[in-house]
Amino acid sequence: MGTHHVYPLSAVRALALHAQQLDRPAIAAGPPPSQQDIYAAIEQMGCVQIDTLQMVRRSHYIALWSRLGAYNPSDLERVAYGKTDSAATRQHNGDSRRLFEYWLHAACLIPLTEYRYHLPRMRWYREVGGWRHEWTQQPENQKLMKAVLARVKKEGPLRASDFEHNGPRRGSWWDWKPAKTALEHLYNQGQLIIAGRANFQRLYDLPERVLPAWVDRREPSYEESRRFWLSRSLKALGIVDPVLAGSMVQFFKRTEARALLKELVATGEAMEVQATLADGQPHDLVLHRDYVATLKQAADGALNPARTTFLSPFDNLLWVPGRMQAFWDFRQALEAYVPREKRQYGYFTLPILHHDCFVGRFDPKLERQTGTLRLRAIYLEPQVKASEELVSEVAGALRDFMRFHEATSLVIEASTPAAFGRRLMKAL
Repeated sequence: MGTHHVYPLSAVRALALHAQQLDRPAIAAGPPPSQQDIYAAIEQMGCVQIDTLQMVRRSHYIALWSRLGAYNPSDLERVAYGKTDSAATRQHNGDSRRLFEYWLHAACLIPLTEYRYHLPRMRWYREVGGWRHEWTQQPENQKLMKAVLARVKKEGPLRASDFEHNGPRRGSWWDWKPAKTALEHLYNQGQLIIAGRANFQRLYDLPERVLPAWVDRREPSYEESRRFWLSRSLKALGIVDPVLAGSMVQFFKRTEARALLKELVATGEAMEVQATLADGQPHDLVLHRDYVATLKQAADGALNPARTTFLSPFDNLLWVPGRMQAFWDFRQALEAYVPREKRQYGYFTLPILHHDCFVGRFDPKLERQTGTLRLRAIYLEPQVKASEELVSEVAGALRDFMRFHEATSLVIEASTPAAFGRRLMKAL
């Protein structure tokens, strides 16, 4: 299988969706996904990004819903943080925890089987720097970090807000901001870990109290960890422009990824291919060796994406810069940070995936008090025809999305074209 063979666009799309577990048939009735299903999905995705925006459920919950359908969100909590005692998230028993929070694409939930490959990064934070490194070099801040660490050692898991001091200021020591900065540095350096969350606030504790006994803590060399992460990124992305092979991992510079990729290709761990993309032209792409047979199946028409679902704007599939345009001719835009008058689609639009195409998007807001899911706008892409099948499958996915959000009613405020919204409401 050399570069002389040009793979079709359909095969490229099918493989990219398959690698991210977005090609399974539509959500079926049956028992809800288990904790094992949740873990397996994250393992295949590589990690899942945590974000604070919550027009609907937060992004990490939606990313799993996109792949699994409605599941119990507290099952994700258990997989992420172990058994938590309902009275206070502070009682944690690490043995059922299988994920941990750290930096990868951004702040992410990551399988604990990969913990050791983060150790060189933690060492880098301790020795070289990163975020606000000069802050850590100041003697009073080093003192503060020691004091914060000592308090966590003594008291168990603490939130940044546990360091607030409302009495007379005792210098800057227990002022919230420096303490929060100290906690974040200790976390980046691996001296603290996230034990759980209380009302989404991080609880910081010592790794030895949180990590299950089975977690491998042997530190690989810096080079070994880099190689691991590039291979891991390739596997999660499925198929990608060689320049963007490290897109799952925020700390890869493109030049570094390019040199490493040459090594992976030379050892046969990665494979270079050519494929036609949405512009009708052949392009050089690269894939992990585990997907060579899958790409061939896709080209032979044996891999047909059959899912209709919606993606969070922070979904893993959207992490590769420009890939949505190159593979799907779809311009994904997160407009939450754009002034209202400049938004084209809305604050937090979710792309609509139908089989192997992106057919539209909608801008949702969950009104939790009334159980209403409000779509402030829904759009079909200009070239998309609203077939019976499309309307019925989007309606089915919306029904499941409502169930996942415990919403009892749906309002569509605006639809382009207008008939699409009317037909959807009818189908629901």
